[in-house]
Amino acid sequence: MGDKPLYSLPKLSPDRHVLIAGPTASGKSALALALARDQGGVVVNADALQVYANWPVLTAQPGAADLAAAPHRLYGHVAADRPYSVGHWLVEVAALLDTGARLIVTGGTGLYFRALTEGLAEIPPIPAGVRAAAAMRDPAAMIADLDAPTRARIDCANPVRVQRAWEVLRATGRGLADWHSATPAPLLPKGSADLVLLSPPRDWLAGRIDHRFDAMLAGGALEEAQANLAAWNPALPSAKAIGAAELIDHLAGRATLADATSRVKAASRQYAKRQRTWFRARMQDWHNLKLH
Repeated sequence: MGDKPLYSLPKLSPDRHVLIAGPTASGKSALALALARDQGGVVVNADALQVYANWPVLTAQPGAADLAAAPHRLYGHVAADRPYSVGHWLVEVAALLDTGARLIVTGGTGLYFRALTEGLAEIPPIPAGVRAAAAMRDPAAMIADLDAPTRARIDCANPVRVQRAWEVLRATGRGLADWHSATPAPLLPKGSADLVLLSPPRDWLAGRIDHRFDAMLAGGALEEAQANLAAWNPALPSAKAIGAAELIDHLAGRATLADATSRVKAASRQYAKRQRTWFRARMQDWHNLKLH
């Protein structure tokens, strides 16, 4: 979003790849851009919603100035109605690694970083019938159906992760935890890259989240929602963009803009909380970067 970097990176070798993770609105993109300008490299998206073409403003994709300042990849390149998984993302990152470029991978989807640095289980595609059954099932019931090792391993507060785990168990007869135990070698093992985790204070981040959504509204988020209104389908993966459903509700007359704004900001803060919890549990060996 064109922010100035708020963090000072430790000394990094320009010959090594860099992974920069952090919660939403924490300043990841600005830091990655500054690093690419100063040392060279390609900024690569690691956010599951920034891949979609139909929500560039609402998902805080890089603007024209950022794109002109350094090469960016895997932003806004997926159609709104196209399924896109961590497996698709890894295939595209592998192609970027094959070019020999230094990658500066940044985003807030912890599963992407985990798959990149620890490997991804090669789970067969989920049949459409299983996906349809999952869409009709209550998340609490799906959690109850899961095997104990999977239930302990996934983020049960994240309905997308719960549904994925349930679908895998239903389709394959094996729990997600069991599949992960047979994971192949990672594309980018931890020792081959510099790992950076942004950890801003909670209250500071909450203020940033609120301010950023106000800036999104000023920058065209409502007009973006209007462009998505005619084809709106809440079942699409791209519809999971935080703020999409709320702005659509406003445009459809189901909520005032003030109510929609309040709901978006609250949802963003809750999402940041889930991200921070995930990072603390699974990225303890990353370099923890504080604000200036």
